[in-house]
Amino acid sequence: MFSRTALVRGAQLATRRQASCKLAQRRGYAAAASSAPATFNYETSDVAGVKIASRDSHGPTTKLAIVAKAGTRYEPAPGLTVGLEEFAYKNTTRRSALRIVRESELLGGRLNAYHTREALVLEASFFREDLPYFTELLAEVISQTKYTTYEYHEEVERVMHVKQPKHDNDPSVLALDAAHAVAFHTGLGAPSYPTATTVLKGYTDENSIAAYAESVYAKSNIALVADGASSATLSKWTEQFFKSVPASSAGSLSLNAKSSNYYGGEQRLAHTAGNSLVIAFPGSSFGTFKPEVTVLAALLGGQSNVKWSPGFTLLAKAAASSPGATASATNLAYSDAGLLTIQVSGGATAVRGAAQEAVKALKSIAEGSVSKEDLTKAIAKAKFDALSSSESGVSTILSAGSGLVHTGKPFQIAETTKSLDGVTAEKLKTAAKSLLDGKASVAAVGDLFALPYAEELGLKV
Repeated sequence: MFSRTALVRGAQLATRRQASCKLAQRRGYAAAASSAPATFNYETSDVAGVKIASRDSHGPTTKLAIVAKAGTRYEPAPGLTVGLEEFAYKNTTRRSALRIVRESELLGGRLNAYHTREALVLEASFFREDLPYFTELLAEVISQTKYTTYEYHEEVERVMHVKQPKHDNDPSVLALDAAHAVAFHTGLGAPSYPTATTVLKGYTDENSIAAYAESVYAKSNIALVADGASSATLSKWTEQFFKSVPASSAGSLSLNAKSSNYYGGEQRLAHTAGNSLVIAFPGSSFGTFKPEVTVLAALLGGQSNVKWSPGFTLLAKAAASSPGATASATNLAYSDAGLLTIQVSGGATAVRGAAQEAVKALKSIAEGSVSKEDLTKAIAKAKFDALSSSESGVSTILSAGSGLVHTGKPFQIAETTKSLDGVTAEKLKTAAKSLLDGKASVAAVGDLFALPYAEELGLKV
């Protein structure tokens, strides 16, 4: 005999299941209805000549960053961007590097500095009540760093030499750099990090880095972005501590401000550390966002979102046919250009086979063979990736700051996810066909005897 309690519990469970089924039927399997909440958007303002952007999730911690238009595309000589990055949080006229470290650790904060092709980012993470201290510190770093000779030779130059082998021994990084070089030549085509064979003598030292700092660390060339602080609070401390930052560039070095032009082409580099092939096309930029390119990158994909499943993406299927190969597609967005990349890595023979399948997959999209279900999955994946990235704050501060510096407004995730809903199979077909009809940028690094040429893949360069 079943007890009364068990019968009641069973009836309740059955009722819940029926309600869930009805809800699923109303929405359909592919609703992908999530949109960005208001807290994902940045509030912007101009405070004493400094462009600021902030959003507040009302959590216990804050992330604050200065995003400067000082990436490798803008450096007038090789090595200046990485040199400026390594000088972050060194001795200033008010504090020693040791004091900066001790004070930050006592407050439980984390300091970081990194660069991209377009931006140099000085970032601090801390408890939200410590916003005044870290706002003051970042302002001090960009306006009062000493750039001493002994620090350059003992710390900056040494660290650069330590990092170079890691860059030089990574075929994936080298292939991506080579693809940028043939796509854009100068500017965005500059390597992400100077290689061991890059000539730095005569270009990079403490004096040239100091001159570069005077050119890039100006109110007209930076943005201050906060994730976890109100706009009013950030404005208050910005106005107080950024008075010492010059309004305009005062350095003797001029930034390389040349606009990006896409060229296309092919480059091949022999390497013994592994194999990587990059196939790239003009993509979507911050200035001219193309939602169909974002969805196309998601459809090509490469990595499964579900454990033990190869996933629905076309590159995952391409890699599965060539054991030992991994493939992924990404749209790399910059201020005035974009690069849609397909990167395949692994054994030389496997890379060759997966690359051939990847091009076939792109051609199938251009022929209009994308199913309605795969399109819906791709849109949902593109939305989730964008929202997940914004929620974690990993790349959001960088994109918001870069957008603010280059276009005058931050890259808002809400606008991105909303525009993805308008992508249709016909738009994807048109986008893929346009890419294949134009010139590709192809870079191969590794066993050049086995890795294919662009012509063998049926691509125009």
